[in-house]
Amino acid sequence: MMVLSKALAAWGSEDFQAVFKQEVQALGTAALPLQAGMAHSSHVSGDEMTVIVLEVAETPSLLQVRTGIFYAGVIAGSCCADDPSPVCEQQEYCELRFDIDRASAGVAVVLPLF
Repeated sequence: MMVLSKALAAWGSEDFQAVFKQEVQALGTAALPLQAGMAHSSHVSGDEMTVIVLEVAETPSLLQVRTGIFYAGVIAGSCCADDPSPVCEQQEYCELRFDIDRASAGVAVVLPLF
């Protein structure tokens, strides 16, 4: 289970967004459902991503953080073995909602359907 204890501890302070972004970026792309949010490519490429906090809401038991995530993807299998052209990364973007449990700091990550 993912845990965002530093972000939960920073809730209510002016540092919350910076701490949240840093902690999510430290998780890496493999820990998030970014594959399901792809629109231009077929596989997530690398571990770099940019996290933008779009909205934060709270309930008695959860902090809900809606984010925009920018990351890179590639189209796998598009090159032949003797193809000299490099693999080109495509910029991807998806929105994820992080539901942080206020008691345990455990996180559920949801790819919202719009």
